[in-house]
Amino acid sequence: MGLLAAGIGAGIVAIGAGFGIGMIGKAAVESIARQPEASADIRGAMILTAALIEGVALIAAIVCILLVFFA
Repeated sequence: MGLLAAGIGAGIVAIGAGFGIGMIGKAAVESIARQPEASADIRGAMILTAALIEGVALIAAIVCILLVFFA
């Protein structure tokens, strides 16, 4: 049962991270299109936010891997 939970959890993590980063990219491109002079600030905020989402996704993936070995 632990292997099934880890597999489902890893899939949900990948989907969630992809969806979140896609939404960040979409919002950043729309913002840059509306205000091109602020592109450097928008790009920096986008990269920082995407890195935070990737960090959370990595922690969740590690939890799923730990479920495989210790559950």
